[in-house]
Amino acid sequence: MTPLTVGNARVKEARKLSRRSVRTERRLFLADGPKAVEGALEVPDRVVEVFATPSAAEQHAALLAGADATLVDDRALASLSDAVNPAGLVAVVRHFDQAVDDMLDANGMLVICADIRDPGNAGTVLRTADAAGAHAVVFAGQSVDPYNPKTVRASVGSLFHVPFAIDSDPEGLIRNAQANGWVVLAADGGGEVDLFEADDLLNQRVAWLFGNEAWGLPAELAELADHRVRIPIHGRAESLNLATAAALCLYASARSLRNQGH
Repeated sequence: MTPLTVGNARVKEARKLSRRSVRTERRLFLADGPKAVEGALEVPDRVVEVFATPSAAEQHAALLAGADATLVDDRALASLSDAVNPAGLVAVVRHFDQAVDDMLDANGMLVICADIRDPGNAGTVLRTADAAGAHAVVFAGQSVDPYNPKTVRASVGSLFHVPFAIDSDPEGLIRNAQANGWVVLAADGGGEVDLFEADDLLNQRVAWLFGNEAWGLPAELAELADHRVRIPIHGRAESLNLATAAALCLYASARSLRNQGH
């Protein structure tokens, strides 16, 4: 088969998924790179099509077994990828976010991201939530699209492992979580509770609330939380970045839950 070129109609249609409006309308997105494509193929009935360069199809033959990849030339593949050095594999995948109510009707640890704008941070939080054993993530308010190519890539496959939802109303989400028995803990540098002294809080059904990378949580959201939890700063650093703060908070919860036998 002759590889498709950048001007091919199927390639052009797939390329439109680089825009959020098109992803939302079509309920499709691009999974770029071997890790993302592998994760997508593990989710039943989600992959619509896989594009691969001939060299990538040969290199990743085991990964693509049964996937019936469409061969494209290097320029066509590069047009579907925003990576500096495309790895040669891109899949068109159906959206699979779940309803928020499904996220709240469970036990364990929930992650709420309010107005997270950086796609790399969003992907890293997903990866951290996956590693820490969180059962779900909700992208709330004006958060970045979890299907953004940079988010998908930064999650290193975790986008396909951790159930997640999208909710435009963070205030309503917090109240709904509390009504469903979740203890909402806001990660806040000025919080009244020290993370290292919060074990009694962490052994419950905790929903961690994280805010924007630059300005943190809006006061109205922090005030809705059951408690505001600060990570102690022992040195001269002014603060921690979002991904590091999330990792510390989620692993503190994971340790407490394991100690309780959950």
